[in-house]
Amino acid sequence: MSYPPPPGDPNNPYAQPPQGQPYGYPQQQPGQPYGGYPQQQPGPAPAYPQQQPGQAYGYPQQQPGGQPYGAYPQQQPGYGGGYAQPGAMPGYAGWWSRFGASLLDGLIIGVPFSILAGIAGAVSGGGENVAAAVIVTILGWLVAIGLGIWMIYQEGKTGQTIGKRAVSIRLLRERDGQPLGFGMAFARRLLHIVDALPFFPLCLGYLWPAWDAKKQTFADKIVSSVVIKSQ
Repeated sequence: MSYPPPPGDPNNPYAQPPQGQPYGYPQQQPGQPYGGYPQQQPGPAPAYPQQQPGQAYGYPQQQPGGQPYGAYPQQQPGYGGGYAQPGAMPGYAGWWSRFGASLLDGLIIGVPFSILAGIAGAVSGGGENVAAAVIVTILGWLVAIGLGIWMIYQEGKTGQTIGKRAVSIRLLRERDGQPLGFGMAFARRLLHIVDALPFFPLCLGYLWPAWDAKKQTFADKIVSSVVIKSQ
């Protein structure tokens, strides 16, 4: 019993694919990857920053004489700023500048106290109103102590009292050029007794900056502080 040939090409009765073509897949084009993916067209490579000679991957190029990676910005001299680099510290303040600043600070504290003390004397009279005189005297001392502590605080925080600001000088730590802080500024004031004791009443320690190389009093040498010209 014979079967009729299948419809199609009479020369290919069993529907075989043409020679060189896989069965059931479209014909592979020359130059095209197997599987029908489009051929990669030639073109410019993805744009990446060009690597500079001597530059590490992923880091900006270090400029000559620049700052090391990871370092903090260099401290610039200025108001309350440090002078950590050798030679960056301005010149030391002279004895007359220091004397003028101390005199002005003393007047700011002493004048209100003197006024209140005078009022207390006037109130007391011939022994009457003693209680009022005592109150005014205590008030005078409180004003003087309050002004003194405020000046020490300003000196420790900024390096300047009103007198030092007027004559353009500043008190700083010798090792890094930073303000002393309130605690060390207060200790320095207490240590002025060391300046007053030698050859009293000559007070040799207060005169020492006149010829000392760093213009320091004895108290300055103990707490490692210097008084410089303010920029």
